[in-house]
Amino acid sequence: MFDTSPQTLPAAAGIGFKSQHFAGLMDAPGPVRWLEIHAENYMGAGGRPLAQLRALAERFPISVHGVGLSIGGDRPLDRDHLARLRHLCDWLNPASFSEHLAWSTHDTGFLNDLLPLPYTAATLARVAEHIDMVQDALGHPMLLENPSTYLAFAESDWSEVDFLAELSRRTGCGLLLDVNNVFVSAVNQGTDPRAYIDAFPMHTVCEIHLGGHDDDADDTGRPLLIDSHGRPVADPVWTLYAETVAQAGPKPTLIEWDTDVPPLPELIAEAGRAAAILTPETVS
Repeated sequence: MFDTSPQTLPAAAGIGFKSQHFAGLMDAPGPVRWLEIHAENYMGAGGRPLAQLRALAERFPISVHGVGLSIGGDRPLDRDHLARLRHLCDWLNPASFSEHLAWSTHDTGFLNDLLPLPYTAATLARVAEHIDMVQDALGHPMLLENPSTYLAFAESDWSEVDFLAELSRRTGCGLLLDVNNVFVSAVNQGTDPRAYIDAFPMHTVCEIHLGGHDDDADDTGRPLLIDSHGRPVADPVWTLYAETVAQAGPKPTLIEWDTDVPPLPELIAEAGRAAAILTPETVS
């Protein structure tokens, strides 16, 4: 089927594909070496989106990122959704597939958000079962992304890092380390983002994400960061990313920008900044 090993995505900078950037990427991608798509945008039967994707796949490795499986949900995975995902991956043959450590379904409803989980033994067993279902359907390990969070559950008896490490150990899945999510969660919960990075099982990391966040405040005036993917990567996140690369070595790194999407040159500039950290000796 497809391979999610680190070698299939280059240890270089990629961006999330937006249709308005198709011509520019085909003509002058600059430092952009790979692309990410959201799976749910390409589950239709045809048309321009799939035609563009086929053309891009001839020139770039493609990473498929899911937002709708509800890996952490308390009900079985939607088998129809999983079948559509498998159909997409069968013909596209992407370099990787990833999803979020989150839930977005309740009963028969779908919530347009990625909601956090308590880190308990029961949650661990349920999420591991769902990961196994996805990997059995796709025929290969997936990647699981650490969330951005705004609160912590009192009943959690695992740290997030240990929870992710145990999921990887039990299921064989790889991990997708979103450095912006680490920073957002740490500021919101008053923890140390560097301690999180120091404890993270870097040997399981197959991909890194970087994105922008919005600064806000809660009702008490404390800083509150919103993982918006709608602005450039913040300077402290770039610093944390450089420290992550120093520990983990170069990893495929995505610039996420999903709202208020800028012209392609601005995305290429962000990708260039990541590339300079990944391979500084090649940047003059």
